[in-house]
Amino acid sequence: MSVSVIGAGITGLSIAFYLVERGIGPVTIVDRLGVGAGASGVQPGGVRQQWGTRANCLMAKDAYAFYADFPGRFGTRAQARLERCGYLFVADDASTLRRLETAGALQREVGIPSRLLAPTEAAELVPGLTPDGFLAAAYCEEDGYFDRPQAVVEAFAELALAGGARLAREEVRAIARDGARWRLETESGGHVSDVVVVAAGYDTRALLAPLGFDLPIVEEPRTLFLSEPIRERLLEPLVIAVDRGIAAKQLADGRVLASDLHAAGDPATEQDRWRRRIREHLDELLPILRFVSLPIVATGFYDMTPDSQPIVDSLEEGLWVAAGFSGHGFMVAPSTGRLVADGIAGSALPEWREAVRADRFGLPSQEAEAQVI
Repeated sequence: MSVSVIGAGITGLSIAFYLVERGIGPVTIVDRLGVGAGASGVQPGGVRQQWGTRANCLMAKDAYAFYADFPGRFGTRAQARLERCGYLFVADDASTLRRLETAGALQREVGIPSRLLAPTEAAELVPGLTPDGFLAAAYCEEDGYFDRPQAVVEAFAELALAGGARLAREEVRAIARDGARWRLETESGGHVSDVVVVAAGYDTRALLAPLGFDLPIVEEPRTLFLSEPIRERLLEPLVIAVDRGIAAKQLADGRVLASDLHAAGDPATEQDRWRRRIREHLDELLPILRFVSLPIVATGFYDMTPDSQPIVDSLEEGLWVAAGFSGHGFMVAPSTGRLVADGIAGSALPEWREAVRADRFGLPSQEAEAQVI
């Protein structure tokens, strides 16, 4: 069974890896720019299990188990280590605290070891955190960051190609039926395969629209601010001040990362205002970062869905989609790859499969994910 995967980001590469691992193929990965050239090439490598919907919790837990064993299991040239620094969600408002309590109960129900901390407990855990002004914080010590996130993307590519997958650097202009098979129209003519998987981020919507599938995926700009590398370790957990709308973390290379979660507008004209707002809240909550400047700006996009959960589904015979990850494609890539490969192979699918169907939008059972950062 031949399979073409459109997109050489971590989602497409994970799908290709699981396909060749199951002996399905030949597999061709098609991308106009090559491995990790889009969002997968700029993401900071976070892996967390603290989510607000059951589906996201189960996806994240499954992916975490894969990532935890990743360095020792695969002897790839590209090596990366998961640093279990923890994620801390800080609540200032009572409504946010109730939401974190509800999410925490769900997380523990499925086996994710999150817990709620009083402000003084959070300050003991995070040296330099000011305990005044917030009500409580949710924390999971297993959450963390890869020290070399791009190495994870490269490792998936290495494993897929070593297993027999082929990488074609071409732009897919259209997808069309070719009898019982599918044709990808490219500048070199095209590829015909039994199965096509579209894992092209925001571009997925335009590729599938001519086939009659209008997927509600929109592009949402995101901006990260970074310092130069700092030798001293100032901040280990990722701290997310939910109500203040900021997040900060010191990465493995020593750079401090910070973001304005409420940022809206054009990064070219608004980034100074966003930086000032981050600075104001960091000075209050994490004064240990007061003298850390954030001169470096990295911009990108999330491919968002209305409920902030991905679309991973078979649209019709031989046509699959895996997109709309709303900023957490890296975190759940192993789960995504396994689901698509199992679906193509005809194997049993996981419980959370129903929550990521393409036809779920507008249904009474539809849940929205609130813990997107």
